[in-house]
Amino acid sequence: MDRLQAMKVFERVVDEGGFAAAARSLDMSAPVVTRLVADLESQLGARLLQRSTRRVSLTEAGHAYLDRVRHILQDVDEAEALAGSHATELAGVLRLHAQPLLASFLLAPLISEFRQRHPRIHFEIEADFLDDSQIENHDITMLVTDAQFDGDVVARKVVESEMILIASPRYLARRGTPQGPSDLMVHDFLRLRPKPGDRPKAVRMWRPEASQDVVEVMPPPAFTSNHIDTLLQAALSDAGIGSMAVDLVAPYLARGDLVRVLPPWVTGRVVVYAALPSRKFMPRRTRVFLDYLVEETRRQQGEITSLLGCPR
Repeated sequence: MDRLQAMKVFERVVDEGGFAAAARSLDMSAPVVTRLVADLESQLGARLLQRSTRRVSLTEAGHAYLDRVRHILQDVDEAEALAGSHATELAGVLRLHAQPLLASFLLAPLISEFRQRHPRIHFEIEADFLDDSQIENHDITMLVTDAQFDGDVVARKVVESEMILIASPRYLARRGTPQGPSDLMVHDFLRLRPKPGDRPKAVRMWRPEASQDVVEVMPPPAFTSNHIDTLLQAALSDAGIGSMAVDLVAPYLARGDLVRVLPPWVTGRVVVYAALPSRKFMPRRTRVFLDYLVEETRRQQGEITSLLGCPR
């Protein structure tokens, strides 16, 4: 028996003055209404209504029970209204989770303008390396993966970016500029450290106009890290050549702090996804920020393409 439904039916029988009237009001059959009230009485071990051929009336136990039922149902209605307001109102806390690089370079720069539009939304951004269990604990979790990602999560693509080779002008002035992929073998290469148990992989390179012609090289790493931002800072400090996403290094390319190495060769493609704990019952503040995140990130990417002429 659905206790809450039975309470609602009992209240309606009293308010309508009979089972048939209550059934019509609730768009239920009279036998179902009668059974629900009988089941409720059986569950309570007390008769709530006196039945007659013409009307129903409350017993003493029914009077006492009805008073409590009205309060309970009112509390339930208020709780549902409160939960609904959190789902529709543009207010409250938005909990985001991202790797440190995405937190710094993607999320943080967007917060100020968004909060000017929606000042009652507050942010909690947890910046650390992720595991799958954390998706359920945050409104949005940012994931970075390759273009073949097919994870078993509810996720929306935010942006896709080509990977290119970059270095500082001072490094290239000191060591020379590579003229082809094989020249990387005699350069200081900055590499992302493989995960524990994984073997180092060759650097795969291709030109956009001939993507089927893939070249693989295995330059010995001069510097490895599990942190992309550390590799970026090393490149800016003239430590060597690295493979980075265009969208990450675009500001440094525009200022001349970094230059592209071996254009038009690319070294991969990464996709940023926004993972959600569930597609159902998404608070409106989450949906609004997600739309803003996708729109603003892709607008910025369009500006990068126009400014640098980088591939997409």
